[in-house]
Amino acid sequence: MKLLLTSGGVSNPSIRAALADLLGKPIAESTALCIPTAMYGMLPGTAVMTWRQIAGQTPTPMVELGWKSVGMLELTALPSIDKQNWIPLVREVDALLVCGGDVLYLHHWMRESGLADLLPSLSNTVYVGLSAGSMVMAPHVGEEFVGWKPAGGGDSALGMVGFSIFPHLDNIACPENTMADAETWAARLSAPGYAIDDGTAIKVVDGVIEIISEGHWRHFAH
Repeated sequence: MKLLLTSGGVSNPSIRAALADLLGKPIAESTALCIPTAMYGMLPGTAVMTWRQIAGQTPTPMVELGWKSVGMLELTALPSIDKQNWIPLVREVDALLVCGGDVLYLHHWMRESGLADLLPSLSNTVYVGLSAGSMVMAPHVGEEFVGWKPAGGGDSALGMVGFSIFPHLDNIACPENTMADAETWAARLSAPGYAIDDGTAIKVVDGVIEIISEGHWRHFAH
């Protein structure tokens, strides 16, 4: 897949240009599916936040970019649906918009739904992650981001990239996401990591990493 891993969505012209480049055509001519599942793993009261994300009424732009069409794919429903009713739809769209929330809850349902097994075959699809939707691609998320706990414990994620992501760097709404906190997080990782603010995205195509930023970020090597 072609990955655009963001902290705060398609939040500035540079990230938007990177998305259009990955799509290979204008956003207005492209189709997308929004995946809001991660939101349900968070604290009570997220139902309204989930609706706002789907409706494009948040400060983290995803669905409101002017797509030709946007549908919704709810991962928790997929195990009860015949695969032929949703897999062709996923294969047909140009982009998957994977929203934020609880990253390990998202990881669990990516596995349970079968979407995780499908992702490697989507060579022409652009995967656009927002916060947890980006973090889930990492081998591990770090103990700081363990909220919902899987039955087997741990902080493992999909491992589709070789680095972890610390999002919302220095966001005033996330006082625990300072650079000092990122340094502590990175020191515990067994793989490289990136701390990125909401003006930054990580573009990955065929294993080649490119930072797209109008903000600030830091790479932690191992």
